Amino acid sequence: MARLGAAVNIVTTDGPAGRHGFTASAVCSVTDTPPTLLVCLNKGSSASAVFHANGVLCVNTLAAGHEALSNLFGGRTPPAERFAAAQWKVAATGAPMLVDAVAAFDCRIVRTVEVGTHDVLFCEVVGLAEGGVPHGLIYFSRRYHAIRGGHGGGEE
Repeated sequence: MARLGAAVNIVTTDGPAGRHGFTASAVCSVTDTPPTLLVCLNKGSSASAVFHANGVLCVNTLAAGHEALSNLFGGRTPPAERFAAAQWKVAATGAPMLVDAVAAFDCRIVRTVEVGTHDVLFCEVVGLAEGGVPHGLIYFSRRYHAIRGGHGGGEE
């Protein structure tokens, strides 16, 4: 799986069960009508029960330079300390939205499918914010790599 490169995201939630978040590269577009993403969540993680109880999440796509934040949300750091390391605003669903994300997708979880050790969360997008950040972040071969954004159809 390390050879399958992917964008790096911090997936967040807030609601009656509390505030939590985790780093994920297993995020994918499913359909544009209705706009839907899938997010894979480890059933054994401390975040799992919180996300299921809240029923909402925000997929925050990270920019180059967010490597330390990704590591923080991917480790065993308590949620309050994770969130203290960046600036957040509250999305329409109540989920935390990273202020300087490349893009942030505010979602409601509409379906869950269990697959092995993970739950696949199907999430309908109810809001979107773009951060205007030109450089994205991918994870490939167990390392972070900055990627440069395009110029709207022209050559780079």
